[in-house]
Amino acid sequence: MSARIRPDLASIPAYVAGRSLPDVVKLASNETTFGPLPSVSKAIAEAVEQVNRYPDNGAGELRAALARFLGVEVENVAAGCGSVALCQELVQITCDAPTDEVIFAWRSFEAYPIVTQVGNARAVPVPLTPAFAHDLDAMAAAVTERTKLIFVCNPNNPTGTAAGRAELLHFLDRVPEHVLVVLDEAYYEYLRLPADDFPDGMAIRRDRPNVVVLRTFSKAYGLAGLRVGYAVGDPEVITALLKVHIPFSVNRVAQAAAIACLEARHELLDRTDSVIAERDRMRTALRAAGYTVPPSESNFFWLPLGDRSAEYGRASEEAGVVVRPYGTDGVRVTAGDPHENDLFLTFATDPATLTRFLR
Repeated sequence: MSARIRPDLASIPAYVAGRSLPDVVKLASNETTFGPLPSVSKAIAEAVEQVNRYPDNGAGELRAALARFLGVEVENVAAGCGSVALCQELVQITCDAPTDEVIFAWRSFEAYPIVTQVGNARAVPVPLTPAFAHDLDAMAAAVTERTKLIFVCNPNNPTGTAAGRAELLHFLDRVPEHVLVVLDEAYYEYLRLPADDFPDGMAIRRDRPNVVVLRTFSKAYGLAGLRVGYAVGDPEVITALLKVHIPFSVNRVAQAAAIACLEARHELLDRTDSVIAERDRMRTALRAAGYTVPPSESNFFWLPLGDRSAEYGRASEEAGVVVRPYGTDGVRVTAGDPHENDLFLTFATDPATLTRFLR
């Protein structure tokens, strides 16, 4: 006799991570190619010496450091095993019936429909605009009496587009106060929108108790392999997150590394300028070759290749570069080191590639 498993789990796709292959350049995952700073490596090494002890389950020191950094109270901050764990926990604290609805743009972060279904709620995907951006008007119109949660990925993964402050505020004004809105800012540190329209979720949420902001140390801070993210929101939301938090899921090494990264944040965030320069260099070369490449406010860009996406991904891999195809929608390419990016551009702008995929 087999154990009884939830039958709906059979229809949930597994999360697909960017592929890694030996001796092949990886531009399929939105990591940074920079290694940890010496001060961060030192904190990691010291924390490793204590891994026989459980970590602080409440991540008290890390939350206090984040509170100081962000200018909020500790009661406004929760830590998680990457921001994706917090996404799932947010579904858990808001949805308690299969008829409860979670709205998100599509295509957007691949985990949203997965964590929604794992949370036994109903996913409501809203198509992107023709410019590959969130259709915030359509998302506001999709709200019903069953809506419990809305994810807004800004900048959007995988297309890289971003909504400005005015657009976000107009959207939030249309969302009922009892619906929790998650501003997922995993790529916040790469944003370079004008100051008068800069969409800083931390500022936006200050007078909106139904808004929670997610950020992570996995991208600009270079801790993708240690898995630590954080949520900032109303104390009632944070208290609920702490109740569904998997005990000890933010490990000792991750907590120590994140605190060290905050202390070295200026040096770490200076690195984002070189990443953005490489992203823009690649985008300029591709557009000159005839590609459609939407503007990006992240460390990657989007090639809307439609039903040619999978084939393009295979061809790029054969040329020595792994990129990330998304079904029949497009291909995401992360900005890596210059020599890695050059290898991709050699493939992408080769006349044979252009003839095969663009003409």
